[in-house]
Amino acid sequence: MNKAGCYGPWRPGALAGVLLLVLSAPVQAELGDYGFWKTLGNLVSPPGADNPVTDDQRDGAYPLLENPAGYDSFSPGRYYAWQTIALAPETGAVCGNGSEYKFFVNRVPNTSNTVVYFEGGGACWDYESCSGQAGIRGARNPDGIPDDYMSLLNPGASLVSPFVVRLHPWTRVKTQDWNMVYVPYCTGDIYSGDRVAVYEDPAGEAEPLIWHHNGLRNSRAVVSWLKDNLQRPEQMLATGCSAGGIGGLTNYHPARRDLAPTRSFLINDSGPAFSAPVGADPQRYPSVLLQSFIRQSWGLDQPGGPLAYLKSGLPALNLNDLGSLYPALATALPRDRMGHTHFWRDLNYSSYSYERFFPDIEHAPDQATKEALLHEKWATDTERLTQTLAGLDNFGYYLPMFRDVNESHCTSIIEFANADIQEMGLELGDFVDNVMNGRGAVMQASETDAIADYNKPFNLLYWSLDQLL
Repeated sequence: MNKAGCYGPWRPGALAGVLLLVLSAPVQAELGDYGFWKTLGNLVSPPGADNPVTDDQRDGAYPLLENPAGYDSFSPGRYYAWQTIALAPETGAVCGNGSEYKFFVNRVPNTSNTVVYFEGGGACWDYESCSGQAGIRGARNPDGIPDDYMSLLNPGASLVSPFVVRLHPWTRVKTQDWNMVYVPYCTGDIYSGDRVAVYEDPAGEAEPLIWHHNGLRNSRAVVSWLKDNLQRPEQMLATGCSAGGIGGLTNYHPARRDLAPTRSFLINDSGPAFSAPVGADPQRYPSVLLQSFIRQSWGLDQPGGPLAYLKSGLPALNLNDLGSLYPALATALPRDRMGHTHFWRDLNYSSYSYERFFPDIEHAPDQATKEALLHEKWATDTERLTQTLAGLDNFGYYLPMFRDVNESHCTSIIEFANADIQEMGLELGDFVDNVMNGRGAVMQASETDAIADYNKPFNLLYWSLDQLL
């Protein structure tokens, strides 16, 4: 049995930091925040689980299975440090290569509020993309997840987004003061699959790859552990970018139902589930070819499988059109505030969506032609998404044009800066604030200026980060 450890030890100086935090807090505390004396008491006697998994939740489809006692080495009073939580095979959790699944918790003593961040990454459905040979276009973490994944030596996780960086130098968001849960990605199935696949080496040089598209069961195991070990969050945000964005979208309803926050928010960054009815014309619904492929590859349509499970909690979900997930969530959760964001000129998720499935894109004569074709199909899908969301008061959108980093993919990574809609005087932080603090209809904003973002000055930080990818 492998017991995962912790790092970032609790130091006496942290007590002074907690006292300063409490003393400088606004007089009107937010829902979920503890008072001064309760916070001090939590330093001595950390709050335990007050919404544990019930016997009924241990049974049925995709049950919340228990992590065996003593399997992980979670320390309830180890605040302001990333702790590694290993999940035993008995929970149903496993990485794609069959190794142990782990996630990470960073706890605070002064609030129950919690952000659940789904890690981004690629997708996989064959030997090259699942084994790691395809690089960043394939499965993230094909060799599993190390215990020290959230150390500063792995900034792609520990510093990925202001949502989960407590001391971000220039971007502020209230989740930086919350409990943080970082959900790593190692199954190549946008946290949604449930199928063990066998992929043959096309070169015939290696043994077949047995790959666990186990994303949904991993997410359920994380929720089970959170219920059994932490307090119920008064406020919760589920978010992530790319695969993590759509993973947060597909897992939001069951996680929100079981964790039972009083107020709950969803921000899907650059992981759209575009409308693509089964059997539709690919020229009108460009994502239908990809979606048809992954339905089979990841076991989404199997009887009693992931889509059937989602449908059981979301009656308005049309299983023949994954884009119906947005109105299904809005209908089922009318008091939640939810938002979607991505760039109009995203060349990453669009490449996944179309390049392999449209010969004129895959074999384009030059890069400029390829990009123009990708933009065209992405715009078709995005415009239809805006039409869907336009009729929903509690599900907004924020669609800037371009940012010169990471193929203009993911608006909320690194920082919120430059994911702006200049013509409307809006920045990404305005949208995040509207989702999490606003009233009335959630903001819906889209950029039409295709020139201003390209004329911004050279950004050395973005260029340096792109060299590391």
